[in-house]
Amino acid sequence: MTHNLLKGKKGIIFGALNDKSIAWKVAEKAVEEGATITLSNTAMAIRMGDFEKLGEQLQAEVIPADATSVEDLETVFRRSMEVLGGPVDFVLHSIGMSPNVRKKRTYDDLDYNMLSKTLDISAISFHKMLQTAKKMDAIAEYGSVLALSYVAAQRTFFGYNDMADAKSLLESIARSFGYIYGREKNVRINTISQSPTPTTAGSGVKGMEHLMDFANKMSPLGNASADECADYCVMMFSDFTRKVTMQNLYHDGGFSSMGMSLRAMNQYSKSLDEYTDENGHIIYG
Repeated sequence: MTHNLLKGKKGIIFGALNDKSIAWKVAEKAVEEGATITLSNTAMAIRMGDFEKLGEQLQAEVIPADATSVEDLETVFRRSMEVLGGPVDFVLHSIGMSPNVRKKRTYDDLDYNMLSKTLDISAISFHKMLQTAKKMDAIAEYGSVLALSYVAAQRTFFGYNDMADAKSLLESIARSFGYIYGREKNVRINTISQSPTPTTAGSGVKGMEHLMDFANKMSPLGNASADECADYCVMMFSDFTRKVTMQNLYHDGGFSSMGMSLRAMNQYSKSLDEYTDENGHIIYG
């Protein structure tokens, strides 16, 4: 069921790779809700994934770009404004990669050249994107910019490695740039801290399947899916959230507010008998 939340709006989606990608789901949902968009990713990602198929499906132009290159970003914004007929109303930054994680380097044995690449790809690219867009006046007044984050920016998670540092920086950029862009152009900038999600990028994190199970057991509402994240992003792109900015918004089924849940505690227990009342009903309080 569509609600035309983005009817008449224009946007750019960075980072879709395949149909497991959150960015892919956001692109589909944005068009379904009435938006016209362009798509961007690296030339290599476009070759590796099903990007061209998504472009055809959504009648969206695909613009190859390295998001760490200001020159490439200028091309994306310039071409998007040509194709879409003016400044865009929303932008999604769904970009993250750690060479240290891929090479299985532990956090106390990082390769610093790889760390620089992690930060540049996963966080500084967001600043470059915002700075480029602002200088080109490529985002319309009351536009909305989102970047995808994770709770590891605030808490330590085994195996998340230097990506945690990148997400912390990403969220800081959203706050710092959000103040400037908000005051000058009424553009709002937020990050969404999503549940662990079985994307291609997420699969590189050590013990991802166990992390997902733990988060699902901890969260009162369970893990949020990629499709549900797309719904949230569309709402944040819409006019219903025009005064929400500089926030890190948790979309994780309640995980970020939990200390311990019954389901997680039961991992260390032999049965649920001690947590039931005289009628055999589980006591959650």
